[in-house]
Amino acid sequence: MSQPDASTPVPSDVDRTRIALAEAWIAQDPDPETRAELEAILARVQSGDAAASTDLADRFDQRLAFGTAGLRGEIAAGPNRMNRVLVAQAAAGLAAYLLERSTDAAPSVVIGYDGRRNSAVFARDSAEILAGAGVRAILLPRLLPTPVLAFAVRHLDTSAGVMVTASHNPPNDNGYKVYLGDRDHGSQIVSPADAEIAAHITGVAATTTVPELPRGAFETADESVIDAYVHQTALEAGHAPAAQPKVVYTAMHGVGWETAARVLAQAGFDAPALVDAQIAPDAAFPTVAFPNPEEPGAMDLSFAKAREVGADLIVANDPDADRLAVAIPDATAEAGYRRLTGNEVGLLLGWRAARHAAGASGDGGADGTLACSIVSSPGLEEIADAYDLDFEATLTGFKWISRASNLVFGFEEALGYLVNPGTVRDKDGISAAVAFLSLASELRANGRTLADHLDEFVERFGCHVSSQISIRVTDLTRIDAVMARLRAEPPASVGGIRVERIEDLSHGFGALAPSDVLRFVIEGGARVMVRPSGTEPKLKVYLDAAAHDGTVAERRAAASATLERLETGMRDLIA
Repeated sequence: MSQPDASTPVPSDVDRTRIALAEAWIAQDPDPETRAELEAILARVQSGDAAASTDLADRFDQRLAFGTAGLRGEIAAGPNRMNRVLVAQAAAGLAAYLLERSTDAAPSVVIGYDGRRNSAVFARDSAEILAGAGVRAILLPRLLPTPVLAFAVRHLDTSAGVMVTASHNPPNDNGYKVYLGDRDHGSQIVSPADAEIAAHITGVAATTTVPELPRGAFETADESVIDAYVHQTALEAGHAPAAQPKVVYTAMHGVGWETAARVLAQAGFDAPALVDAQIAPDAAFPTVAFPNPEEPGAMDLSFAKAREVGADLIVANDPDADRLAVAIPDATAEAGYRRLTGNEVGLLLGWRAARHAAGASGDGGADGTLACSIVSSPGLEEIADAYDLDFEATLTGFKWISRASNLVFGFEEALGYLVNPGTVRDKDGISAAVAFLSLASELRANGRTLADHLDEFVERFGCHVSSQISIRVTDLTRIDAVMARLRAEPPASVGGIRVERIEDLSHGFGALAPSDVLRFVIEGGARVMVRPSGTEPKLKVYLDAAAHDGTVAERRAAASATLERLETGMRDLIA
């Protein structure tokens, strides 16, 4: 690298340390794109560019943390970004962890990847490095949904699974999710496995450069894995549909459609009308600002298609097809359709699962557990009570929900549903779509709509409404500051409604492990939850209210009024 002339500002000692780290990073980086990116930043740092120095500090003053959500971040150079160096170190660390745990046969890992930028490259790097370390590595044959990978861990009886995906994150992000087989039954990792794998990754990064990591030959799984997933998932329908709902489907530029099309056909459903502009995988996600069905505008094209064909409902998968969004006709909505909340879909699917559990018992009773995360609707517990089922509220994430004992159904309000625990121990947007279409089919055959069914739910279980405040930040210290302030100055009321108590889950609560969550129990049975997102730079506030008295319309009005007051109050508190 050229030396600065006399007029060029001299880098500080801290900058010189970062420059040395960056030069060492460049020397081991197999990706010419990220090498060139970092070389350009270094040149600007040495010329005295303050913004470049800040950028370098952000990339090298910390590592992208490996936790229970694995890795997830922006694709760029440096240890605080997603790139081939970081992925190679993660694969080598995972291999060391599995080999340390192994007693007899060599451990095995199945690796999947979606259509995001660099997903295939990261997956192949992982397979080669795992194989080079002495782990049997099996790469899925092409880009596929996350639920297929989660299924493959159990189907192939591997020690672990890796899915390269950032799910519904912004376009330039990617990630690395880890599942464990054996006694973990194909669920995502939880503590202490995350810390143990992270320690091995740190050890690899400190002692071995990427070119020094041995690479080996991996296997490629054959189509029978996908065939088995399709067959097992289609069984979720239970029987051929009694009536055919008119459906619009979007893959949100992700990898869901090829697999979903096969599952729906095998389950007996007519082919849906497609949102053509979003049906093929496209890492640029050109028609959406964020490839997340929850984001404003993300489903606009599907609403337009639904109006065109007169659809009974819309089903949308997120880019890796582990989530499901549903929209139904609504004459009061500007688009003519309304996306159901994750809680509404979860409660309808939970009710369906409870009825099936009762029917399967043969004596009118039921056996099993309904589970949801602590930030999801309390209405699921009322369903469990009505059907004499067990109920479990877990920490956020399907790594916890999937571990509920004797699970028959689990959901999380962020559009995640586990409807077939015997097939996939993770959220699965494709099997959830089959389950929801089966419900719509049954209703249509009996002359009823999904809107009718929502009314029936309110009549039986009360009106449960929910809302969320989601604040995206660029400076994560803002989130820490809000959480600290709420703990130091707990509010006596929210929106003029008395706070009965505040439960701080940071040191654990009951059977729950410690988590950075505050739960406000509000007078009248309402609830507010506040937590940082585990996968995105967001502060999330979850609001729930319920009403059980009066007509359906009166219950909705009462619950909505409470919810509105809570939302106004919380926005004031966290402003």
